[in-house]
Amino acid sequence: MAAPALDHIVVAAESLDAGTDWLTARLGVSPLPGGKHPMMGTHNALWHLGGREYLELIAIDPDAPAPTRPRWFGLNRFSGPPRLVAWVARAHPLTAPQGSSVTEASRGDLRWRIAIPGSGVSAADGLAPLLIDWGHGPHPTDTMPDQGLSLTALTLTHPALPALALDDPRISTAIGPAHLSARLSTPLGEITL
Repeated sequence: MAAPALDHIVVAAESLDAGTDWLTARLGVSPLPGGKHPMMGTHNALWHLGGREYLELIAIDPDAPAPTRPRWFGLNRFSGPPRLVAWVARAHPLTAPQGSSVTEASRGDLRWRIAIPGSGVSAADGLAPLLIDWGHGPHPTDTMPDQGLSLTALTLTHPALPALALDDPRISTAIGPAHLSARLSTPLGEITL
C-alpha cells in the first residue's frame, strides 16, 4: 500500500455565503460548484489547487436535518471566522484509524469512502488527516478547470503529533500549540490560511 497522498484541505465557516466571500477575497478566484452531504447535514464549495488537489469550503447546511452523529471536521462546535480546520489524504485501500468508521457517500458520478472519527474530529486535535478513498471512479478535480491556485506548504503544529507516513515535501511538522496552516500561491500572490 502506498503512503496516503494529500487530497484536499478544508476551510470551515459558519455559513457557506460568508465563507465564500472570505475565501474569494483572499484567493482572487470564485469557487466552483460543490454540493450537499445529506448524511452530515453540510454543503460545500470548491477551488481547484491543481492536479488532484482542491480546497473545500464546508459549512452546516441550514436546510438539512441534523445528522444522528457528530458532523465531520468538528462543525458541531465550530464558531468564529472562517479558518482552515482539516486536511484529507487519499488512501487506497482505506482502513479506518482507531476511533473512526468508514462511511460510503456519493453525489452524481462521484463515489467515495471516508473514515470519519466518532467525535467528528481527527486525531491530534484535528491535525491528523481524515482518510478518503475515491476507488477507481472519478475524482472531483477531473472536471475542474485550472484556477491558478496551488498549495505550496502545509504545516502541522502540535505539542505531540503522532508520526505520519507521508511522502510530500510540502507537508511539515512543528512543535507548539495545535495549529494548522496552509500556504497557497494565488493570482493575488502568496497567502496563508
